[in-house]
Amino acid sequence: MSRLWLFLHLLGFTMWLGGAIASMIVGIAAKREERGGLGAVVRAQSKLTAVAIAPGTLLTVLTGIILTFQLSGGELAGFSFWLVVMQGAGLIAALITLLIALPTASRLGRLDPTGEAARYFDELRQRQRIVASIAGIFGLVALFAGAMLG
Repeated sequence: MSRLWLFLHLLGFTMWLGGAIASMIVGIAAKREERGGLGAVVRAQSKLTAVAIAPGTLLTVLTGIILTFQLSGGELAGFSFWLVVMQGAGLIAALITLLIALPTASRLGRLDPTGEAARYFDELRQRQRIVASIAGIFGLVALFAGAMLG
């Protein structure tokens, strides 16, 4: 059964980081778009966040908790340094993603970049860049630590 949980954990992590990297690439490519085209780009990023990134984040955290309890047998003794780094960085990245990036992406997806809310749109887009970058760094630290578990 723990192989199933590990598979789901890796699937969630792939959805999460893969979706985040795809969103980042789309955002970089959108720098060349006219202002009117940004609305479609941001709506696509918002949908990607809601359909792949957020569910992947939840799946990763939930299966990570299950795997932790299976590994420890209810005891916290014997944890390796890399496991703790993976869990800590992953949890921080998940909280940032679910509590800040997801709501920001949802708001951005509803705004018109050329309308009255253009200034608010730009502010939210900048916040999303920063928040997603920070979450991505923690996600990559978690990935690295997981690879070091070997």
